[in-house]
Amino acid sequence: MGQKVNPIIQRIGIIRTWDSKWFAPKKKFAKYLHQDFEIEKIIRKELADSGIGKIEIQRSANKFNIIIHTAKPGTIIGKQGANVDILRDKLKKTFNEDFLISIREIRKPAINARLLAESIAAQIEKRVSYRRACKMGIERALESGAKGVKISVAGRLNGVEISRSEFFAQGKIPLHTFRANIDYAMYHAKTEYGTIGVTVWIYKGEIFKGKGQEQSIDE
Repeated sequence: MGQKVNPIIQRIGIIRTWDSKWFAPKKKFAKYLHQDFEIEKIIRKELADSGIGKIEIQRSANKFNIIIHTAKPGTIIGKQGANVDILRDKLKKTFNEDFLISIREIRKPAINARLLAESIAAQIEKRVSYRRACKMGIERALESGAKGVKISVAGRLNGVEISRSEFFAQGKIPLHTFRANIDYAMYHAKTEYGTIGVTVWIYKGEIFKGKGQEQSIDE
Protein backbone atom coordinates (compact mmCIF):
# COMPACT_ATOMS: atom_id res chain seq x y z
CA MET A 1 0.00 0.00 0.00
CA GLY A 2 2.72 2.45 0.95
CA GLN A 3 4.46 2.03 -2.39
CA LYS A 4 1.37 2.69 -4.53
CA VAL A 5 -0.31 5.65 -2.84
CA ASN A 6 0.86 9.27 -2.69
CA PRO A 7 1.90 9.61 0.99
CA ILE A 8 0.65 13.21 1.16
CA ILE A 9 -2.86 12.38 -0.12
CA GLN A 10 -2.96 9.35 2.16
CA ARG A 11 -2.51 11.55 5.26
CA ILE A 12 -5.03 14.28 4.45
CA GLY A 13 -7.54 14.49 7.29
CA ILE A 14 -5.13 12.76 9.67
CA ILE A 15 -2.03 14.97 10.00
CA ARG A 16 -2.38 17.18 6.89
CA THR A 17 -4.93 19.40 5.20
CA TRP A 18 -5.51 20.33 1.56
CA ASP A 19 -3.19 22.86 -0.10
CA SER A 20 -6.26 24.38 -1.80
CA LYS A 21 -8.96 25.42 0.63
CA TRP A 22 -12.37 26.30 -0.85
CA PHE A 23 -15.86 24.96 -1.34
CA ALA A 24 -17.70 24.87 -4.66
CA PRO A 25 -21.07 23.61 -5.86
CA LYS A 26 -20.94 20.54 -8.06
CA LYS A 27 -21.29 22.50 -11.32
CA LYS A 28 -18.29 24.73 -10.53
CA PHE A 29 -15.97 22.18 -8.95
CA ALA A 30 -14.17 21.22 -12.19
CA LYS A 31 -13.76 24.89 -13.16
CA TYR A 32 -12.20 25.81 -9.81
CA LEU A 33 -9.95 22.76 -9.85
CA HIS A 34 -8.54 23.57 -13.29
CA GLN A 35 -8.11 27.20 -12.23
CA ASP A 36 -5.95 26.02 -9.33
CA PHE A 37 -3.78 23.99 -11.71
CA GLU A 38 -3.41 26.99 -14.03
CA ILE A 39 -2.59 29.38 -11.16
CA GLU A 40 0.17 27.09 -9.89
CA LYS A 41 1.51 26.63 -13.45
CA ILE A 42 1.72 30.41 -14.00
CA ILE A 43 3.38 31.03 -10.62
CA ARG A 44 6.02 28.35 -11.12
CA LYS A 45 6.70 29.60 -14.67
CA GLU A 46 6.98 33.27 -13.69
CA LEU A 47 9.06 32.50 -10.58
CA ALA A 48 11.26 29.75 -11.98
CA ASP A 49 14.48 29.11 -10.00
CA SER A 50 12.97 30.82 -6.94
CA GLY A 51 12.92 27.73 -4.72
CA ILE A 52 9.14 27.33 -4.47
CA GLY A 53 8.30 24.39 -2.22
CA LYS A 54 4.53 24.67 -1.94
CA ILE A 55 1.67 26.91 -3.10
CA GLU A 56 -1.49 27.27 -1.02
CA ILE A 57 -4.67 28.64 -2.58
CA GLN A 58 -7.58 29.97 -0.53
CA ARG A 59 -10.76 31.33 -2.09
CA SER A 60 -13.31 33.78 -0.75
CA ALA A 61 -15.96 35.87 -2.49
CA ASN A 62 -14.30 37.01 -5.75
CA LYS A 63 -10.85 36.98 -4.14
CA PHE A 64 -7.88 34.63 -4.04
CA ASN A 65 -5.37 34.40 -1.21
CA ILE A 66 -2.16 32.81 -2.49
CA ILE A 67 0.53 31.70 -0.01
CA ILE A 68 3.88 30.86 -1.61
CA HIS A 69 6.34 28.85 0.49
CA THR A 70 9.85 29.52 -0.81
CA ALA A 71 13.49 29.13 0.16
CA LYS A 72 14.32 32.46 -1.58
CA PRO A 73 11.76 35.05 -0.41
CA GLY A 74 13.98 37.97 -1.41
CA THR A 75 14.13 36.76 -5.02
CA ILE A 76 10.36 36.52 -5.28
CA ILE A 77 9.58 39.80 -3.53
CA GLY A 78 12.12 41.79 -5.53
CA LYS A 79 12.93 45.46 -5.03
CA GLN A 80 10.11 47.05 -3.00
CA GLY A 81 7.82 44.13 -3.91
CA ALA A 82 8.04 44.76 -7.66
CA ASN A 83 8.07 41.07 -8.63
CA VAL A 84 5.00 40.33 -6.50
CA ASP A 85 3.14 43.22 -8.13
CA ILE A 86 3.99 41.93 -11.61
CA LEU A 87 2.78 38.44 -10.71
CA ARG A 88 -0.42 39.78 -9.12
CA ASP A 89 -1.20 41.85 -12.24
CA LYS A 90 -0.64 38.87 -14.53
CA LEU A 91 -2.93 36.64 -12.47
CA LYS A 92 -5.61 39.35 -12.30
CA LYS A 93 -5.47 39.86 -16.07
CA THR A 94 -5.67 36.10 -16.72
CA PHE A 95 -8.53 35.24 -14.32
CA ASN A 96 -10.22 38.64 -13.86
CA GLU A 97 -10.14 38.21 -10.07
CA ASP A 98 -8.40 39.98 -7.18
CA PHE A 99 -5.32 38.25 -5.76
CA LEU A 100 -3.61 38.67 -2.40
CA ILE A 101 -0.13 37.12 -2.46
CA SER A 102 1.80 36.24 0.71
CA ILE A 103 5.36 34.93 0.90
CA ARG A 104 6.54 32.49 3.59
CA GLU A 105 10.13 31.40 4.01
CA ILE A 106 11.11 27.73 4.13
CA ARG A 107 13.69 27.70 6.89
CA LYS A 108 15.09 24.26 6.07
CA PRO A 109 15.02 23.79 2.27
CA ALA A 110 17.18 20.65 2.52
CA ILE A 111 14.23 18.71 4.02
CA ASN A 112 11.65 19.95 1.52
CA ALA A 113 10.96 17.11 -0.93
CA ARG A 114 10.06 19.38 -3.86
CA LEU A 115 13.21 21.48 -3.52
CA LEU A 116 15.42 18.42 -3.08
CA ALA A 117 13.93 16.77 -6.19
CA GLU A 118 14.43 19.96 -8.22
CA SER A 119 18.04 20.22 -7.01
CA ILE A 120 18.86 16.64 -8.00
CA ALA A 121 17.13 17.06 -11.39
CA ALA A 122 19.09 20.25 -12.07
CA GLN A 123 22.38 18.46 -11.32
CA ILE A 124 21.45 15.56 -13.60
CA GLU A 125 20.67 18.04 -16.41
CA LYS A 126 24.18 19.49 -15.90
CA ARG A 127 25.65 15.99 -16.39
CA VAL A 128 26.55 15.49 -12.73
CA SER A 129 26.53 11.80 -11.75
CA TYR A 130 23.07 10.86 -10.51
CA ARG A 131 24.62 8.70 -7.77
CA ARG A 132 26.65 11.63 -6.47
CA ALA A 133 23.67 14.02 -6.65
CA CYS A 134 21.38 11.62 -4.75
CA LYS A 135 23.90 10.76 -2.05
CA MET A 136 24.75 14.42 -1.45
CA GLY A 137 21.04 15.27 -1.26
CA ILE A 138 20.49 12.54 1.33
CA GLU A 139 23.43 13.76 3.41
CA ARG A 140 22.17 17.36 3.41
CA ALA A 141 18.66 16.28 4.42
CA LEU A 142 19.88 14.14 7.30
CA GLU A 143 22.17 16.92 8.52
CA SER A 144 19.17 19.29 8.50
CA GLY A 145 17.13 17.05 10.77
CA ALA A 146 15.41 14.48 8.55
CA LYS A 147 15.03 11.04 10.12
CA GLY A 148 15.01 9.19 6.83
CA VAL A 149 15.30 9.88 3.09
CA LYS A 150 14.59 7.77 0.04
CA ILE A 151 15.27 8.85 -3.55
CA SER A 152 14.33 7.07 -6.76
CA VAL A 153 15.71 7.95 -10.19
CA ALA A 154 14.30 6.28 -13.30
CA GLY A 155 14.99 6.57 -17.01
CA ARG A 156 17.99 6.30 -19.30
CA LEU A 157 20.50 6.78 -16.51
CA ASN A 158 23.89 7.93 -17.82
CA GLY A 159 22.42 7.76 -21.34
CA VAL A 160 22.31 3.96 -21.62
CA GLU A 161 19.96 2.40 -24.17
CA ILE A 162 17.77 0.50 -21.71
CA SER A 163 16.01 2.53 -19.05
CA ARG A 164 16.08 1.38 -15.44
CA SER A 165 15.42 2.68 -11.95
CA GLU A 166 17.64 2.93 -8.89
CA PHE A 167 16.85 3.66 -5.24
CA PHE A 168 19.00 5.41 -2.65
CA ALA A 169 17.83 5.36 0.98
CA GLN A 170 19.09 6.08 4.45
CA GLY A 171 17.24 6.11 7.75
CA LYS A 172 13.58 5.16 8.32
CA ILE A 173 10.72 5.70 5.85
CA PRO A 174 7.55 4.35 7.59
CA LEU A 175 5.10 4.75 4.69
CA HIS A 176 2.40 2.66 6.40
CA THR A 177 2.34 4.79 9.58
CA PHE A 178 -0.29 7.48 9.11
CA ARG A 179 1.06 9.72 11.90
CA ALA A 180 4.49 9.77 10.20
CA ASN A 181 5.17 13.17 8.66
CA ILE A 182 6.44 12.25 5.19
CA ASP A 183 7.07 14.86 2.53
CA TYR A 184 6.87 13.59 -1.04
CA ALA A 185 7.59 15.05 -4.47
CA MET A 186 8.30 14.02 -8.05
CA TYR A 187 10.21 16.06 -10.62
CA HIS A 188 11.54 15.43 -14.13
CA ALA A 189 15.03 16.13 -15.41
CA LYS A 190 15.08 17.00 -19.13
CA THR A 191 18.26 15.55 -20.64
CA GLU A 192 19.52 15.10 -24.19
CA TYR A 193 18.81 11.38 -23.99
CA GLY A 194 15.31 11.65 -22.55
CA THR A 195 13.44 12.43 -19.35
CA ILE A 196 14.66 11.12 -16.02
CA GLY A 197 12.16 11.01 -13.18
CA VAL A 198 13.31 11.94 -9.68
CA THR A 199 11.09 10.91 -6.74
CA VAL A 200 11.83 11.92 -3.15
CA TRP A 201 10.43 10.76 0.22
CA ILE A 202 11.56 12.57 3.39
CA TYR A 203 10.55 11.37 6.87
CA LYS A 204 10.52 14.19 9.46
CA GLY A 205 9.20 12.37 12.50
CA GLU A 206 5.78 11.50 13.93
CA ILE A 207 2.98 13.97 14.63
CA PHE A 208 0.80 13.43 17.69
CA LYS A 209 -1.77 16.17 17.12
CA GLY A 210 -5.50 16.52 16.75
CA LYS A 211 -7.12 15.19 13.61
CA GLY A 212 -6.75 17.48 10.61
CA GLN A 213 -3.94 19.58 12.06
CA GLU A 214 -0.82 19.97 9.97
CA GLN A 215 2.84 20.46 10.71
CA SER A 216 4.66 23.23 8.84
CA ILE A 217 6.42 22.08 5.68
CA ASP A 218 9.76 23.51 6.82
CA GLU A 219 9.87 21.95 10.27
